[in-house]
Amino acid sequence: MIDDEKLSVFEDSIGELSKQLAEAAIDHEAFEKSLPLCQLNQCRATCCHDGVILSEEEVKILSELGGSEGLVTRENGQLGTKTVAADTGELAEDFPAHFPKTRCVFLDREHRCHWQLKAVTEGKHPWFYKPISCWLHPVLVAKREGRALVTIRTREKDEASFASHTPCGRVTLGAPPARESLAMELKMLSRISGRDFYGELNAPPGFSSRA
Repeated sequence: MIDDEKLSVFEDSIGELSKQLAEAAIDHEAFEKSLPLCQLNQCRATCCHDGVILSEEEVKILSELGGSEGLVTRENGQLGTKTVAADTGELAEDFPAHFPKTRCVFLDREHRCHWQLKAVTEGKHPWFYKPISCWLHPVLVAKREGRALVTIRTREKDEASFASHTPCGRVTLGAPPARESLAMELKMLSRISGRDFYGELNAPPGFSSRA
């Protein structure tokens, strides 16, 4: 990490992500898709409906922070956060019919993440305690021909029928291009890696943010 401010408590995971991002390709076409800004009062944390898969480091640290009762080993052996049944009023009006009607145990009644609230209360970066895949959504660091690729799932390539069905990952007529609606996520990736991903996606052809 190149920033003086400590951005995340998950230092090993952030360090590994930084290595992937250093030489990653960018899917420019994907970031031209029209994606809406996150509106928590409308989506009611739809992306958190099924909890999240965690790395071993994330499980260890969240447990040390008192979150062990909210963690679980899933049937496939993956580690993740627990979910609870959601009331009808806790689901978005356009909640996808094929999603299980559940929500992450770390959400409060206003659909806010416990870990993000903890960080804000302590004056840290909002995503300091938040698992990486949570704040990164719907951005994805995938692999293409052996090289990391910063992209966004399309309906055609969304095998899990998840990311492209959530409000912030669903192409919406009239919404800004993803490179703008996901500016906060792109700038976070920039701070982690030392590359200006936001600048690269918004710059004229031939621009490079590398030193």
